[in-house]
Amino acid sequence: MSVPSAQIMPDVTFVMAAYNAADTIGEAIESALAQVGVTVEVLVIDDCSTDATREIVGNNADPRVKLIAQSVNRGPAAARNAGFAAARGRWIAVLDSDDTIHPNRLQVMIARAERDDAEIVVDNIDVIPLDGGAPSAMFPKGVLERRPFMELADFIASNVIFNTTFNFGYMKPVFRRDFLELHALRFDETLRIGEDYILLASALAAGGRCAIEPSAGYVYHLRHGSISRVLKPQHLDAMLEGDETFLARYRLDPKAMAAQRRRTRSILEAASFLTLVDEIKKKSVGGFLKTAIDNPRALKHLRMPIVARMRRLSKAAGVN
Repeated sequence: MSVPSAQIMPDVTFVMAAYNAADTIGEAIESALAQVGVTVEVLVIDDCSTDATREIVGNNADPRVKLIAQSVNRGPAAARNAGFAAARGRWIAVLDSDDTIHPNRLQVMIARAERDDAEIVVDNIDVIPLDGGAPSAMFPKGVLERRPFMELADFIASNVIFNTTFNFGYMKPVFRRDFLELHALRFDETLRIGEDYILLASALAAGGRCAIEPSAGYVYHLRHGSISRVLKPQHLDAMLEGDETFLARYRLDPKAMAAQRRRTRSILEAASFLTLVDEIKKKSVGGFLKTAIDNPRALKHLRMPIVARMRRLSKAAGVN
C-alpha cells in the first residue's frame, strides 16, 4: 500500500514570507521547486498583500506549493513563524520573496550538514547587482573554506557595527526542524529589524552545531526598493532590546560574551553617531557637544565622510 504523497515528509520546507511581492514571487517559488536531489514543499505566507501576490501563489498548480494567508499584517517574523508551525520537512529553509536559489543548493547544504553532524548549515551568497549583471560572491570562498563551522563568538563579532570584518548576519541558515522544535526556537515577533540575527544567535547559543558550505547557493538580488531603507535610531533601540532578551535567555561563554560587549558598544556608538549627524544637520552646537561628551567614541566616525559612514553603518547592521 503506497503512502499518499501529502503524508510523506519532504526533505525541505521552504518558508517564504511575502508582502506585495507580485513582481518577484513567481521566480522565487520556481527556484525552490527546481531543487535537485531533494524533495520539497514551499509555504508562502502572505502578510495581507494589496497587490496580486495571493492570486499568483494561489494559481500555482504545483501541489508542493501552499498559500497561507494571514488575516492581519504582523510583519515578516510572525509570517515566518506561521510557516515554521506548518512545516513538515526535515529541514527548514527561509527564502525571501525577492531572492532565488541555485538548483543544487539544498542538496549540497544537507550533505554538508549530515557529513558534519550539524543541526544548522549556512552557505555563501551570490549578489546580483542592480543592473542585473554577473553575480559576485558576498564572502571570499577561501575565507569560508578555512572556517568549517560557525561559532557563536565569531557570529556575534561579525555583527559588530562599523566592523571591517564580514557580516555573517546576511547568511541564510537552514535548520533541522526537530532542533528548532526541541529548543522552542522561533523568530522574535516584537522585532522588525535583526530578527534573523537573533534566531541564528539563539540556535548557536542553544548548542546548535553550524556547518559552513563555502560555495554560493543563495542568490541575493539587489533592487532599488530593497536598498531604500535608512538605519534609524529606533532600529538601534530594537537591536538593543533584542540583545537583552537574548542575553536573558542564554548564558554565553567568555569569548562570546566579550564579542557581545563589543557589539553593544558599537550599537551605542552608532546611535550617538546618528545623533551627531542630526545635530550637524540642525546646526545645533549645543546638541552636538552634549552628544560628543556623552559618547566621545562616536566622534571618531566623523573622520570618514558622513555618506560613506552611513552606508557602512546600514550594511553592518543588516539593513537592506
